[in-house]
Amino acid sequence: MSESRPTVRRRRLAALLVKFREEAGKTTDEAAERIGCHRTKINRIENARLGISLGELRDLLTFYDVRSDAQIDEMVALARRGRAPGWVQRASLARPSYSDFIGYEETSHYIRSFQSTLVAGLLQTPDYARAVINAAQAGLTPDEVDALVTARMERQNVLQRAKPPRLSVIQCEAALRVAVGGPTAMAHQLDHLAKMAQHPTIELQVIPNRAGAHAGLFGSFVLFGFPNPEFSDVVCVEHRTGTLYMERPEETADYTLIFDSLRTIALSPDDSLELIASVRREL
Repeated sequence: MSESRPTVRRRRLAALLVKFREEAGKTTDEAAERIGCHRTKINRIENARLGISLGELRDLLTFYDVRSDAQIDEMVALARRGRAPGWVQRASLARPSYSDFIGYEETSHYIRSFQSTLVAGLLQTPDYARAVINAAQAGLTPDEVDALVTARMERQNVLQRAKPPRLSVIQCEAALRVAVGGPTAMAHQLDHLAKMAQHPTIELQVIPNRAGAHAGLFGSFVLFGFPNPEFSDVVCVEHRTGTLYMERPEETADYTLIFDSLRTIALSPDDSLELIASVRREL
């Protein structure tokens, strides 16, 4: 299998292989011996620079004692599609792009999120999330809504890890003034934002309405950075029917500049908290 620029799914596959190997207490030398190759091949696979055959994958998963059918099925699906470009994914209750997004949250060490109309998902309360999901995805059954709310809350566990990722969020003031779920639910959401902003690895800034036109008017996005230098940044832009992933250097550099420009016009973290408190009092 030829070496190429890592795709979205190959990076996810590589990150999971490292996770399973480390959890099993195996070394790269032991993994290489298992499938009869040199350690450098394992390193390239784990750096998402080289694909892996289904036979090798299944052998390694057995060696790592991965027994969950769901996990095995996910790994096989990633390996089969790992060479495909990361196109926009079509939406469904459990669309593949959502799984990719969660994987990036779990493996990144720096998350930059700009949100123009909604509170960032990692900072949402259950009631706020439920109201957003109900409004955005009409026709879901109560059980399906519950599943999506639970998934969103589970995602937030990444912020409670011993070594959580650094999270930098820029919110537009407009997102704070829409009473999602009603005044009481929104009041609790604003209180939660103020509380989370005190976390040492979380930075929250608000762009006030008076700032006028800015680069963020074209839409929200999330920019993931990773500790492995072999993995480039990834930009995620969600829309109604899926998620667009961009990882070419020129694309991620453009969004980095946009985020940095938004940071310069946003209020300081302290002033942002004052604005949040002011909006809270007006409810």
